[in-house]
Parts: sequence; structure tokens; C-alpha cells
Amino acid sequence: MSSLAWIDFDEAERQRAQRIMELFQEREARDELGLGAIRDSIADHLFPGTSTIQTRLRYMLFVPWLFQMLEGSNAGPVELAGQARTLENKLANSLKAGGETTGIIGRDAGADLKRLPSSVYWSGLGAWGIRLFPGSTDNLFSSIRHLRGRQALGSEDAALEDRGSRIWAQSLPARPQSLLEAANFRLTFEEAEFIVDRLVAQQPHSLLTFLARNGGGGADCRYIWEHPHLADFPQNARAVVGHSETFANVMHGASLLYNLLLSDLREMSEWSADYQTRLQQWRDGLDMPAIQAWSLDAFWQAIDHPAHRIQPAAKKFVADWLSLVQSGNIREEAHAPSVLVVTDRERRLKAGQSRFTNRAVRDRWTGASGVERLSFRWNQAKSHLRDIANAD
Repeated sequence: MSSLAWIDFDEAERQRAQRIMELFQEREARDELGLGAIRDSIADHLFPGTSTIQTRLRYMLFVPWLFQMLEGSNAGPVELAGQARTLENKLANSLKAGGETTGIIGRDAGADLKRLPSSVYWSGLGAWGIRLFPGSTDNLFSSIRHLRGRQALGSEDAALEDRGSRIWAQSLPARPQSLLEAANFRLTFEEAEFIVDRLVAQQPHSLLTFLARNGGGGADCRYIWEHPHLADFPQNARAVVGHSETFANVMHGASLLYNLLLSDLREMSEWSADYQTRLQQWRDGLDMPAIQAWSLDAFWQAIDHPAHRIQPAAKKFVADWLSLVQSGNIREEAHAPSVLVVTDRERRLKAGQSRFTNRAVRDRWTGASGVERLSFRWNQAKSHLRDIANAD
């Protein structure tokens, strides 16, 4: 039996490891061809602090409020973790009592919930400057007594220690009295203003901040590059959006071909016919002038992000596939260059677990892996922006 344990490096390393674990849980993160670091680099430029497993924006306040309820406890770290879990489960019941039916984390799982709201939103709370404490939730539970002791210093020393002992942003709105009785997802004006202020302070150059400040919650487009006010985006954000559109469109074909090849190997004729149709639709919909003019060097420079390491092999795969797309040489026949590029990439990534070489693994395949065009967390950002716009 194998297990995975945290190694207590710095918070950046911990968050990087957690992102890897989330690949196994997030639907959009199905990363059969190793494009995850590229996808996440783009998403973190445009919509930092978001995640595909986030639901509603008010959790960015729910989590601090629940944890504030623990700060006066004399319990040890293990007991605090248990108390936090209990509070987060009570919150799910409170949201149901408040009339919410969707977006509730743990609505059906109850006490068996695996991913607590705190773990889903913890990274975003730090990225937006709502959480000032630099460590994990476990680090916090181990440090609460120490932090409380620093806050109890004399007035002169406390002023010097104040910033280092605070866990949450000082302007965090007050916790509603009915939080654990009948809660809902609707933000108050004060809460929405606080979140926007945090974004402005911590993520001033992100597209998420621009849209939050300028009422970007009304656009119901499927992809960010279809936004009706794209021309008004800041220049840098507009450039990243342009790159993301071309990247998503180009690499979508590789994902469709991957699924077609597996369907053929499984001898699933209906699946194969569907992917053949979708692959042809993809070919017909390509903006070839834009793809011919696309600069990979400019792309890599624009999306470079300190939190993500894009491996040379991933860059080579993108370059090889792009070259085939630009030459119009995307074919499904055995030994075609496009087939070899896709199958070789998957084999190198998965080794003995490759679906192309491992019959048992292939037979467990259910017919769809990463077939949706990448949207770079726009759905989550759109939901959050809508919650800001609907504050009252």
C-alpha cells in the first residue's frame, strides 16, 4: 500500500504539490497530453487565485469567518483540525437551510467530505491577500497559540508585531451572526467591495481584477476571447487572451485525435465516428491566417509564470503539433506524423500506464479524456464576477 505525505518545505512548494494532486480530481484538469503547466500558467495570469473546483465566491469569506471562530480555542493542532472540519460541515447544512441548492461544497457528502472548502480556497485566499498567514491549514493550527501570544504583547511591541501576527486582512468584513444557522451565497456591498479592494491591492495587473472593477460579471460568453468588451481589456491581458485562444484552438485537435485513436483501438465504432466528425469540424473551424502568424517565442514569453515550470518536452510537443497544423498535415492513418506525435507524447508521459501499450488500462477507458477545449478557468472567474455584480 502506497501513501503520499506532505514534506514541510515552503508554502510555494506545498501549493505546487497540491496542484499536482488536484489533477486527479478536477474535470478540466484531465491532462492526458501533458499541457497542464501551460494551461495553469495562462489561467494564473488571467484569473489568479481561482481553481476549477471552486464554486461560489462567498467561500472566500466563509473560510476566514469559520477559522476566526477557532482562534480563541485552547485545543491542540489535531483537535483544532477536527473542530474546523465540524464547522465546515455545519456550514454546508446552514447553506441548505438558507435555501441554496447548488454550489454547496459537501452538500451530499456530509461528514465524509474529502475536500473541505478551506482546502479548495486556501491558495486563492493567499493570492488575493485575504489570508496573511503564509502556511498551510495544518501550519496554522500548530501556530495559533504562538500568534495569540504575540497579539497579547504590550501596546508598543504589539504595534511592531501586528502585521506578522495577523492571520486575515484587517479589513475583513464582520461575520454574520446567522452564519451557521441559515447562510446564503449572496454578497453584501461591503463584502464585494472588500474582495475587489483585495484584488486591486494584490493582483493589480490581472484580468480578473480589471473585470471586477469594471463590471465584467455580465458577460455570459463561453470563452474569455469571446467577451463583448475584449477590445477594452488592458494591452497585456488582451495579448495573453489572444495567445490563449490560439493555443486552445490548436491543441484541441491533438486531444480529439488522441480520443479517436483510442476509440479505434477499442473498436468502438460509434465513438470513432463521433470523434472523426469532431476532428473534421475542428479542421474546418481553424483560423489558419492567425495560426500561421502565431509566434511560439512570444507565447512562451507572455505566459511565463513563477509558479509553473513548463518542461522542454511539453514545449517540443506543442511546437511539433503546431508545425503539423500549419502544414495542414493532420491525418488519422496509422504512422501518419500527427498520430506518431500524439502517441509518442502519451507514451512518454504515462510509460507503463500508457493506454496505447497497456491493454488493461485501455479497456478501463470510458470514451472521453480531455476532449473539451481549454477555457483557462473562465467559468469559475465568470461565476465569481457574477457574484460581485449581484451584491446587494
